Amino acid sequence: MKLLNAIGTLAAAMLLLPAQTMAGQYKGFSMGANKADGGCKTQTDWRVDFQTIKGWGKGFNAARVYASSDCNTVMRVAGAAKSTGFKILVGVWATDDGHFGAEKQALEAAIRTHGWDWIAGVSVGSEDLYRKDISPQKLANQIYDVRGMVRSLTRNANIPIGHTDTWTAWVDGANDVVTRACDVVITNGFPYWQGVPIRDTIKLKTFQWSYWDTKRRVEQINSKAMVWVGETGWPTKGPNFPNPAGGGAAPATTNLRNYYASVACWLWPKPDVSAFWFTAFDAPTANPEVEKYFGVADSKRKLKFALPC
Repeated sequence: MKLLNAIGTLAAAMLLLPAQTMAGQYKGFSMGANKADGGCKTQTDWRVDFQTIKGWGKGFNAARVYASSDCNTVMRVAGAAKSTGFKILVGVWATDDGHFGAEKQALEAAIRTHGWDWIAGVSVGSEDLYRKDISPQKLANQIYDVRGMVRSLTRNANIPIGHTDTWTAWVDGANDVVTRACDVVITNGFPYWQGVPIRDTIKLKTFQWSYWDTKRRVEQINSKAMVWVGETGWPTKGPNFPNPAGGGAAPATTNLRNYYASVACWLWPKPDVSAFWFTAFDAPTANPEVEKYFGVADSKRKLKFALPC
C-alpha cells in the first residue's frame, strides 16, 4: 500500500511539473521580422538565421518573435523552425483591438497549417504595461482569451501562455492581475537603458537583481508561473545613455562581450530558466540609432566576438 501511495504521489507531482520542466530549456534570441534592408524576412531568411545561430555551436535552440500577423511572421517562422529544429516563443500584439484580432487569426492559421510542436510558448503583448498602452485587466483578459484558443487548437497541449514586460512592470503591484493570468512571466532587463556603467553593472549584478526581484514578486502572486527572460543585451555603437547621478552606460563591443560573459553565461546553465538574448544580428533600419547595434553578430551574420557560452 505504501508503494502504491508513493507511486500515486509521484504521478500527481509529475502532473504538477511546470511546462518548462517537461518541454526543456529554451536558449535563444529575441529577433525582429525585418531583413537588413528593412524588408520582411521570408521563410528562407528565417531558416538561414536559425542555421547560422545553430552553427555557432553553443546549443541555441529557440527564438522569440514579436508578432504573428505582421510580415506574416508566425507562418513563415513556423516552417523555418520545423526545418531547423528550433522552438518559437510566439508574440501576439495586444494593442489595438483590430491588431490583436489579426494576430490571433494568424496564430490560429499557423497552428492549423504546421501543428504546434514548434511552439515554446506564447507571449500576449510586449512591454504594454511599461508603456501604459493597455489596462492590466484588459491584458489579463487577452491572455485568458489566447490561452483558450491555443488549448482548443492543440488538444490541451501544455503550451505556456503569458506576457513579456520590463522587470519594473512585474514588480509593480498594479499589474498583479496580469501575473495571476500568466503561465509564464517573461521579464526584460537592460542595465544599459538604466544608465548603469558596465563596470557597475557587472560588479553590482544589476541584471541579476532585476531577475531576482521579478522572481520574488511572481512567487508571491502566482507561485505556479515560470519566469523566463525575454530580453537583455548591450549595444556596441551609438550614444551613451546618461545616469542622473553622473556617468552613464557606454556602447562598445568590449562592453557587450563583458556583459554577455557576466549575464548570458549566468543564465544559460540554469536548468529552470529559458532566456532570449536581444539580439542575434544588428538591424540597420532600427530606430533609435543605438538599437541598430544590439546584435552579437553584425547585419551580415558575422559574430562580433567569440561567444564564451
